[in-house]
Amino acid sequence: MERIEFPGHPADARDTAVIAAQIGRRARGDVAVAVRCEFGLPAVVRTSPRLEDGSPFPTLFHLACPVAVRAIGRLEAAGTMGAYQLRLASDEQLRAAYGDAHRRYIARRDSIEVTANSVSAGGMPERVKCLHALYAHELADGNPIGAMAREEIEPLECPGPCVVDDEDGLPSRAPGHPGFAGKKRRR
Repeated sequence: MERIEFPGHPADARDTAVIAAQIGRRARGDVAVAVRCEFGLPAVVRTSPRLEDGSPFPTLFHLACPVAVRAIGRLEAAGTMGAYQLRLASDEQLRAAYGDAHRRYIARRDSIEVTANSVSAGGMPERVKCLHALYAHELADGNPIGAMAREEIEPLECPGPCVVDDEDGLPSRAPGHPGFAGKKRRR
């Protein structure tokens, strides 16, 4: 994974089409690529704090890599968040580092657009609520809970690009890619 210096590379038309294929819908708001995978595709997307209609967007860093999404989903289903929450409650150093990650997240978000919102993502700084957001934050900027998840799921062992050009030259989900197992193929 290649971390891109904050605030990331603005997503061009190709990136936007790839992200839509990865997540199964059009990306909302102003997006930039924060992390690219080994195949050069967006792995983590940075979204502006406010959408076009003025409504707040809850997550600054959004996980786009379908293999990582599935791996994190398996951790969540296995109850890992509860174990992380217990560790957070009992480990003072982890709590301090998680608090630092929360403050950095707020500062990064507010450097794009100042908000009066002191809420960050994934339950920070007191809870472990969404490993997808915390892992995306880890990849893009560093997060101690996300780093714990990273240790459990990496290497991701992705067999190849999750998105390839279809017969019309448009980005489309790669047939048979494990990131999309059991999901309908979309453009």
